[in-house]
Amino acid sequence: MIRVAVDGMGGDYAPQVVVEGAVMAANDFSQLEIVLVGQSDALKQELNKHKVLGGKIVLKEAAEVIGMGESPVASIKKKKDSSIGVCVEMLRAKEVDAVMTAGNTGAAVAAATLILGPLPGIKRPGIAISTPTTHGISVTMDVGANLNPSAEELYQYAVMADVFAKYVLKKLRPSVALLNIGEEPSKGTEAYKEAYKLLRESKLNFIGNIEGRDFFTGKSDIIICDGFVGNVVLKMCESVLETMSGILTKEIKKNPVAMLGAWLCKPALSAIRNETNYEEAGGAPLLGVNGTVIISHGISSAKAIRNAIRVAGDIVANRINEHIIDGISPTLNGAPAR
Repeated sequence: MIRVAVDGMGGDYAPQVVVEGAVMAANDFSQLEIVLVGQSDALKQELNKHKVLGGKIVLKEAAEVIGMGESPVASIKKKKDSSIGVCVEMLRAKEVDAVMTAGNTGAAVAAATLILGPLPGIKRPGIAISTPTTHGISVTMDVGANLNPSAEELYQYAVMADVFAKYVLKKLRPSVALLNIGEEPSKGTEAYKEAYKLLRESKLNFIGNIEGRDFFTGKSDIIICDGFVGNVVLKMCESVLETMSGILTKEIKKNPVAMLGAWLCKPALSAIRNETNYEEAGGAPLLGVNGTVIISHGISSAKAIRNAIRVAGDIVANRINEHIIDGISPTLNGAPAR
């Protein structure tokens, strides 16, 4: 049985949606046990609205909540009994196998970094997301944990993302690319140019730099960038998809013929929606910390929470951190594995 601590107070719609998603996960995944962490009275009130099959959800009291707008490091240090802090402390004490939160991303990263520390050899953790492309799912890393990584940290992101792609997405030899302002090796900042050299000399399947236009083409299975660029790209893509969907719906409603065409295309449109829906991915792993931590979007629905908990279980079951240590170990002499 894999135990997942779920931050019951984290997210824009907590605790209602978080509890609903946790119940869905507990009922759907027989190998998981959920520990809901937060203000017990509020969690019990929501839990009583649902039917849990078996005793697969337990509660853990945490009196304090870190808001979405609070300073990450300061709030973790000040609020010792916060729901996310208690979750991570339980993981450190090995009372649970993984943590999942839809709360303050910065606080989650800070808690994991301060309480768990990095895996052996890892300089800084990074957030990896699964991105739909025209040729399947790709992995993008980092999307917000480290805004100004060094060349070595970018290289380590590639190693960690390679492990995730192999063992979770089941890609045999995933290709790796740097997201840059041009395809030439001389493009980008000094960190990017040095990272290019490290990746080129490594055993990874490095294909070079790619530009933003190739983000969704599937040209690379793994896309490496700094947290600033990655987060901007992520938020922009969310906005574009939402805007285009609204414009398309508005235009279709203007014309009866277009409405008929949309009805005929409904199966294809539903398939596209499923492929691009953040709910399916659920959450993004914070790779590089000494434990399994999954960060989900603040606006996550119950379905997204359910799938984020599933991802937590998958990462534990596939021993991702052990594989990351194995991948990083040969580089600890200061150079990539040849």
